[in-house]
Amino acid sequence: MDDADSPAPVQRVLAASEGATEFLSLIGAEELSSCLFAESLVMVSESGQPLGHFSISVQPACYEEQGGQEEDCYLVHAASQGTINEVPCGSSITAYVSKRLETLEQHQQEYVKFRAHPLDRKTHVVKRGGRLVVTKIIEEGGHEVQTQSVSYNCASLHGLISEAANLLVLRVLARRRAVPQNTTFLAFDTEARVCTSTYTAMDFQKQLVGMTEVEVFVIGRAVCPDEGIPITWQFYFLSDGHLARRVQVGSPATMVLQQLPVLIDVDEVEPRPVFEKKPLDWEEDVQLYSQFLDRKEELQAGHASYARRHPELRTLLADFLQLLLLHKPDDVLTFAAEFFAPFARQRPPGSSFQASSKPSPFHGRV
Repeated sequence: MDDADSPAPVQRVLAASEGATEFLSLIGAEELSSCLFAESLVMVSESGQPLGHFSISVQPACYEEQGGQEEDCYLVHAASQGTINEVPCGSSITAYVSKRLETLEQHQQEYVKFRAHPLDRKTHVVKRGGRLVVTKIIEEGGHEVQTQSVSYNCASLHGLISEAANLLVLRVLARRRAVPQNTTFLAFDTEARVCTSTYTAMDFQKQLVGMTEVEVFVIGRAVCPDEGIPITWQFYFLSDGHLARRVQVGSPATMVLQQLPVLIDVDEVEPRPVFEKKPLDWEEDVQLYSQFLDRKEELQAGHASYARRHPELRTLLADFLQLLLLHKPDDVLTFAAEFFAPFARQRPPGSSFQASSKPSPFHGRV
């Protein structure tokens, strides 16, 4: 943001406990790799009436810093949208989080669309050199009424967990089925000021997801600003880190999982079987043919499971096939290469939050 380019006041902050910084330092990339998935919940009222939806996604990404250096990280996106008491409201978070769970850049927005006086609050956090710049913008009725920017020394922010990093930390805790005791982290309060936060292991409970009763691990989180009362949440997790329910104390809305997902397990690499070369007709060998059928069913089940865990695969292939049949190119391979080029892992340098200026290979074809 332009406002963040001007010098921002330097702020002194509290310190996280040694246990909190040690906990974060011991979370490895292998453990985080099991937390990279998307999920969707329904926002319901106290009476169970649907009010909106809530979604979270975490995926590997590459972040380009100001100097042009790139860093492997995680792209975290969360959004909620609904109508409470006939008033549309929602929030969204888009952030790049390092593999050390440090926030490289985060955009956060919250809005309430009152008819006469809509309110929009935006917060931008970006790491620049050895500083973390936080810019807050409040708009009322479509007009900007308040802009505030502060700067923190990154060396004083060890143990800071932003709202985006919090989503990853919660999944790690849920998969461990344990929460470190007597640990105090740093966080941002609703005014984008650094404060303290804590996590608590509450209990194991039974919850109905669809028609299936499952066991959930309940984690409490509290963000404690210097002024005002703490903001608390209760998160109910399945064993693999999927969120089954989220409750914010004092809020009329609850996020609920309505359909049980396919649980995520760490894939184990099976040793490749070694078969001796024998001149035989395997289709006539009862044992080999039975093994063939078993393996075939196993592969088909694995493919179906993968497709269920990645519904975007069907959409992507459908879009490609539709475009292919629309243009009917003579060179199908080149056409496919151009279509899938934007999805390559190695992206050209550019702004992290803006579309690339590189022209699309499909411009002029439609």
